[in-house]
Amino acid sequence: MIIDSHCHLTYEPMWNALDETIDRANKDGIKFMLTISTKDESFEQILKIVTNYKSVYGTYGIHPHEAKSHQHIKSIDIIDKINQNKKIIGVGETGLDFYYNHSEKKDQINSFEEHISAAQEKNLPLIVHTRSAEKETLQILEKHSKKKETKILIHCFTGTREFAFKLLDLGAYISASGVVTFNKSQDLANTFKDIPNEKILVETDAPYLAPVPLRGKPNEPSFIIHTVKFLSKIKNLSFDEFSEITSNNFFNLFGKLN
Repeated sequence: MIIDSHCHLTYEPMWNALDETIDRANKDGIKFMLTISTKDESFEQILKIVTNYKSVYGTYGIHPHEAKSHQHIKSIDIIDKINQNKKIIGVGETGLDFYYNHSEKKDQINSFEEHISAAQEKNLPLIVHTRSAEKETLQILEKHSKKKETKILIHCFTGTREFAFKLLDLGAYISASGVVTFNKSQDLANTFKDIPNEKILVETDAPYLAPVPLRGKPNEPSFIIHTVKFLSKIKNLSFDEFSEITSNNFFNLFGKLN
C-alpha cells in the first residue's frame, strides 16, 4: 500500500479524467490520495472529489502564491471550511515562497500564521510549502510551536540538509516528491537517505514534477511508484517495506483512514 500525500486532482489533466486517474492509482497499489487545496474557489471541487471517491481525502488552505488575493481568509474561516466534511483532514497548503514572490512577503506571512492557528485549533497537520524562505519558515514554525504543539508536514522538500534536520527537531514530517529522482538532485537524495525512515512521506504533487523515467509528462498519483522505488533503493529496503513505512507515517500524522 502506498499513500500519495500531496496531489492536485482539481488541476488538469486529472480533473476531467478523475475516474481513469484514480482507477490507475488504485490498481498500482495507491490506496489513498490526499488532494490539496490552493485557493478558496476550488474547495467546492475538492468536496465533490472526496464525496465521490472513497480513496481520496482533502485539505483546505491557501497557497502562498495566492495569499495576496485571500487576505480576508482568517483562521476562523479555515476552520469553518474544514468542518464541512470529515474527509478534510489537513490545513494547507500554506507557507512561504520567496522564489517567485507572486504575493508580497508580508501577505504570505500573515496567511501562513492564520493557517498555523487553524491547524493548532483543530489539531490537524499543517501542510507547508517553503521555497527560498528557509530562515523565515523556521522562525515562524518555531515561534508558534513554542506556544502550542503543531503537527507539521513539509511538502515536496527540496531544501538543505541543515534545514531538514532543524525541521525534524520541531517534530516535522518531510515529504519526498519526484524531484528526488532527478539527476541534478544528488544532494537532496543524500539528505533523504539520512532522514529517519519514520519521518518520511511520499507524494507526487501531481500534475507537477513527474519522477524519472516519466519526467516531463503530466504527473499523476500512479507515477508515485517510481519515487518509492528510488527511495527504497537508497534506503536499502524493499519496495514493500518502504511503502509500508511511509503509509504508517501518514497514519501517524493524519490518523487512520476508513
